[in-house]
Amino acid sequence: MQNKKRITRTLRMIMIPAGIISIVIFPPWIGIWAWMKPLPSTVQEQVDDAIGHGLDGIIVYVDQAGQPPAFHTAGWKDRVQKIPAGPQSLFKIASISKLYVAVAAAKLHNAQILSLDDTLADHFPELVGRIANAKTITLRLMLQHRSGIPNLTDQPGYRWEDPPKTNQAKLDLVLDLPADFQPDEKYSYSNTNFLLLAETFEKALGHGLHQYIEAEILEPLELSQTFSSIHDVDLDDVMSGYYVGIEADFKEVDAGMVATAEDVGIFLRALNEGSLLTEKEQEIYASVYGYEHKGWVLGYQSIARYHQDIDTVVIQFVNTVSDQTELTTLVVYNRIIRILREKAED
Repeated sequence: MQNKKRITRTLRMIMIPAGIISIVIFPPWIGIWAWMKPLPSTVQEQVDDAIGHGLDGIIVYVDQAGQPPAFHTAGWKDRVQKIPAGPQSLFKIASISKLYVAVAAAKLHNAQILSLDDTLADHFPELVGRIANAKTITLRLMLQHRSGIPNLTDQPGYRWEDPPKTNQAKLDLVLDLPADFQPDEKYSYSNTNFLLLAETFEKALGHGLHQYIEAEILEPLELSQTFSSIHDVDLDDVMSGYYVGIEADFKEVDAGMVATAEDVGIFLRALNEGSLLTEKEQEIYASVYGYEHKGWVLGYQSIARYHQDIDTVVIQFVNTVSDQTELTTLVVYNRIIRILREKAED
């Protein structure tokens, strides 16, 4: 969150005209107003209404048990070319990708390709002295965000609009920094954990992590619209990404995995219902990671959750970010869940 506030200040200074600075520094009244409005009767009405609260485009995928999946869209996929948001647009899923990495971790541990009790130093002895506590930080602690390794995206040298091009350049941002805390002392979200996990898994496998994710997750679930980055797809298929008050489209910034809402939804249901993992893998997974996630990269916000009480997966993609839109996006999502719960009670 601290880093997102810094990018707000940076983008404001570099790109936002002085006349609209108030948009990003005043309290998020738009989100508050979105919450106070009367609840509409359908998900589509709520999705349509979201565009009136400062969001450029939105995709919502709803998978209710016993019913065909439903797709709801509003606004723009590309506001310059006036292309409407479509349900099959590819979207940068950001930290939702950590769910896939955690599944891979459970499978690798169960297959004894590596152990989650291995330390960072076991796999990267060269990091001893460069990352504090490398000899005692385990892969398990990194999965649980309990390593104490500083978050690379919170460092002054990290720019969301122009991120480092290589993993080594990203890692360089945190090398030789003191630990945020001692291993297993507390929880603190750090993207560095998952960067190092990906590097560790690839070293153990002898090939790319996404190749393993394809073989163990995507192919069994027949997911053909999930990719490792924007460089693996036609950029015209990717939804544009915007920051409030800025004309620029951030679609061309590489920020990791891209997928359709439907692909993410199918994956999330399989993860939550247990069909993706064996009983032993499920036990391992449950000990290290959760079953839902939010995502944020410049221009893109996403929410992926399974709601057990109504046996429903709801994926929401929004292609607009700012300090205000984070609250608005969450409000819209929660109102959609309220609508679905009310319908389930009828």
